[in-house]
Order: sequence, then structure tokens, then C-alpha cells
Amino acid sequence: MLSRVANSVYWLSRYIERAENVARFIDVNYNLTLGETDSLGNQWAPLVYTTGDQEPFEKRYGAPTRENVLKFLSFDEDNPNSIISCAAFARENARTIRESLPSVVWEQLNKFFFMVRTAAKVSSTLDQPQEFCERVRLASHLLVGATDATMSHGEAWHFLRMGRLLERADKTSRIVDVQYYILLPDAHDVGSALDVVRWSALLKSASALEMYRRQHGKIVPERVADFLVLDRHFPRAIHFCLMKAQESLRNITGSTSGTFCNLAEQRMGQLCSAMDYTSVRDIVQHGLHQYIDDFQNRLNLVGAAISDDFFTTHQQRQARNAEASGQSQTQTQTQTQSS
Repeated sequence: MLSRVANSVYWLSRYIERAENVARFIDVNYNLTLGETDSLGNQWAPLVYTTGDQEPFEKRYGAPTRENVLKFLSFDEDNPNSIISCAAFARENARTIRESLPSVVWEQLNKFFFMVRTAAKVSSTLDQPQEFCERVRLASHLLVGATDATMSHGEAWHFLRMGRLLERADKTSRIVDVQYYILLPDAHDVGSALDVVRWSALLKSASALEMYRRQHGKIVPERVADFLVLDRHFPRAIHFCLMKAQESLRNITGSTSGTFCNLAEQRMGQLCSAMDYTSVRDIVQHGLHQYIDDFQNRLNLVGAAISDDFFTTHQQRQARNAEASGQSQTQTQTQTQSS
């Protein structure tokens, strides 16, 4: 399989999943802040934190009002993580590899792209974004269903699934971190009705509330963290996503369980093994924020290794290494001269 094709299907899937997750965050937050009460009025800034785009947002919009955040996350084409940008990037990746995709996938992706563009031109979309967010989620589900039902489950399909699941794990970790560290403004709110509403909203953003209730019943923050981080069976839990992403990676490389043949497999295996033998008590004792921060750093290393092992040509690696070596020599000479 050509690295160009692998790269395109991997990022196509990541962009679609990213758009769906942004739509989820917007929808749940909008419902949470209906009425704009004093206690819930300042809930829009954390959505920008989930994408890590605080600096560009502040430069272009300033105050994190509902209208500014909705516009930035939904229809700002200068924001690479907005829904409209993700739809455009996904479509462009698909366009370059149309011969590798079933026609139904290309058609569905086109419908998704033009639906988002049309919604951006309707002013009422930002006033009541629930219907738009629902259509984004539905379009994402239709694309996943189309790829699962019409693509051979070979290398291309496994790159699609791996990209989708790594993106989902990243976004789930971010929204859990934001809820735990930013959304709770006062320690006195812990255990209150407001706290339960917020944790319920977190579960809703991952379509996890019903499954959580069946498994655990009462909303308890520690159990919610356990369910969304370490559960092996819920499809939006971080651990589940990594397990299935590792499964796809093994199918691509042909490695057997417990072995690895490249850096991506090694890093993925180390991260999965760490989660296999972690309990929620360990996470809480270490600190949920610190645990997720470390997880995101390690997940970024997995993504970098996947890019290097599968999407970077030998010539590109040689050029990059030569450039790094040249910079290192320049720094050494500078230090020698200054000393």
C-alpha cells in the first residue's frame, strides 16, 4: 500500500472524528447553559481548551462568549480544528485517493461537506446549534457505517479505523481533563446537584450516560473517570480505543501479540500495557490531570511514530536527519565560540 494513500485515509478518518467530537461538545454545552444562569454562564471558554486553540482564539475573538466560541469551533475556516475546516480537510484527503474509496463513501463525504458549508451561511445555526450538531454526528456515523460495510477490511480500512480511534481517545481524554480541572469553579460544588449535572453532561458528550447508568447507577466522579478512561468495552472509552487501534496496527504490520517490528508498535504497546495494569485509584492518587497530561504526551509520540514509520519516505527521513544534524553542529559551534 502506498504511503500517500495510507496517510490520506488515516487523516481523513481523524478529521471526521474530530468534527463529530467538536459537535458533541457544542451540543452538550449548549444544553447545559440554557438560561445563562450565573453559575453556568461561563462555560464556553473550556470548549476552546479541549482543542488546544486558546491563543489563536484570544487573538481573533477576545472574550469567550457563546457566539464567539460557536463561530470559532463551527465555521471559522482559519481555525484548523473547526467543523468546517475538518470537513474540508477530510474531503481533500478523500479527493486525492478516490480510486481507493468506494463511491458511496465519497458521496457521503461530499454531502457532509456541503451540508456544513450551507449551515455556515444560515445565521440561525449559531442561535440554535442543536440540529446542526446532530446532523454532523449523523454524517460521521453514516461515514463510519459506509466504510465498514463497503470497504474490504484490509490495510486501508485498518488505517481508517486506527486514525478514528486515536483521535477519539485524544478527544475523550481532553474533555475529561477539562471537566475535572476547569468546569468546576468552586470546591464547595463537589458532590452538589450542579456537580452531578456537569458530570452527566460529560457522559452525554461521549454518548455514555445510558451505558454508565446501567453499569454503575449513581453519578460518582471517580466512577465516571474509570468508565471513560479505563473501560474495555465501551467504544468511546480511552482504553477501548487504544485496544482496537493496536489491533489495527498489528493487522497492518502482521506482528503477533507481545511483539513489535517498528517504533509505532512499540510505543502503542507500551501505552496499552500501562493502561492494562492501571486502576482508577492509581489515577486519582497520581492526579487525574497529571495522568491525562502524561497520556496525551505519550499518545502524541504514538502519532509521531505512526507518521514516521508509515507516511514518511526514506528520502524525507534522510533530509530531516541531515537538517537536524546541521542544526546540532551549528549550535555546537556557537557554544564553542561563545565559550
